[in-house]
Amino acid sequence: MSKRTPTRAAPPPQARLFLALWPPPELQDALEAATLRWQWPPQAARVPAAKRHVTLHFLGAVARTRLPALREAFALPGPPCTLWLDRAALWPGGTAVLQACHPPEALRDWQRRLGSAVAAAGLPLERRPWRPHVTLARRAAGAVPPADLDPLPWPVQGHVLVESQLGAGGGYRILARWEALPPR
Repeated sequence: MSKRTPTRAAPPPQARLFLALWPPPELQDALEAATLRWQWPPQAARVPAAKRHVTLHFLGAVARTRLPALREAFALPGPPCTLWLDRAALWPGGTAVLQACHPPEALRDWQRRLGSAVAAAGLPLERRPWRPHVTLARRAAGAVPPADLDPLPWPVQGHVLVESQLGAGGGYRILARWEALPPR
């Protein structure tokens, strides 16, 4: 009788990628507290705390063979600044978010520089203007945001390259992390 060694499925040849700001643990706790202050309809699909982030650029499906070059291309340190999540909103289509109405100009400039690196790598750029936000729930039409939500400070500590793993048991996997510039 032969013993079978369990085999792991090879990863798909492409990875679904995005660049993001990833919250430190204390901000994850504050985001959860803010989420609990909403009134959610039964159909709302709340985003798990471990998946909350601010997307800088969605990259789409990229060949895994390109990952080393992308890690190098996106190693652009971010500015030392604070992003304030200062508005709870329900967007069309039922997406509940905390958004930053007035992101620091240094952060906007850096997000554009990362966009130039994305374009130089031959990847498509989003055409819509960047609206920094954290998605709290989808399918949340009818949700009621808190009327008196205090703004949440997000100290920009760097950015990450993330793989979005689709399918059953999918999630996010951080592939690379870069620290922000130290304050002057």
